[in-house]
Amino acid sequence: MTEPPFVVAIPARYAATRLPGKPLCLLAGEPLVLHVARRALAAGAEDVWVAADDARIADALAGSGVRIAMTSPDHASGSDRLAECAAIAGWPDDTVVVNLQGDEPFAPAAGIRAVAAALVDSGADMATLATPVEDAATLADPNAVKLVRAANGDALYFSRAPIPWPRDAWATTEGRALLPPGTHWLRHIGIYAYRAGFLKRFAALPPTPLERTESLEQLRALEHGHRIAVALSPEPFPPGVDTAEDLERAEHRLANRPPGEQG
Repeated sequence: MTEPPFVVAIPARYAATRLPGKPLCLLAGEPLVLHVARRALAAGAEDVWVAADDARIADALAGSGVRIAMTSPDHASGSDRLAECAAIAGWPDDTVVVNLQGDEPFAPAAGIRAVAAALVDSGADMATLATPVEDAATLADPNAVKLVRAANGDALYFSRAPIPWPRDAWATTEGRALLPPGTHWLRHIGIYAYRAGFLKRFAALPPTPLERTESLEQLRALEHGHRIAVALSPEPFPPGVDTAEDLERAEHRLANRPPGEQG
């Protein structure tokens, strides 16, 4: 894979549903969004922008080396927020933009670079990452999004349901406690890359039935006929922070990381 130049945009919404004020929640004594910004900077992005909806987020990032786009608090999705950020930043339409979620304090630099490379190498409209599913509980968990892809690496579908469904192995309740051998299930990692021009077009597309059914915005792109390239993450993506319990686990991870390990 080539390593193209890219920028990183981080959507940061203060009024998160499950963890209010999430960007400013303290992790090892520092705001969560600051940890995410540092991961983007460590990946070698040409520019890092945080698309914020609250001045307190901007204040927390003062002196961090990232730029702030103050966006509307009324956006329905992170893509809508990043489309406004793209307009504020004035990126040319061919700029490679990596959408790094604002709750990923452990995002590996190699993964951020890999999704940008997957976009450029595939020629797809969007790119994202996946990692193998390692246990039956994850395959059955609706909070872990699964995907299937074509032989060329493009996404065929994303779902909260177990896909593909192991019909014979899971014919019984007992069988569903095990992950059958012989098939490689994939869990979606919610990081995206696209050109700035496509980001603006994507945000302008109307929501679609499958998107509404699964509550998965990427299905909008597939339903409108756009390609999404899927690359395997070169390094593990530790879980992000979506709840108070996730924050506690992240705190524990930081406190117990080996000396010299980043993030």
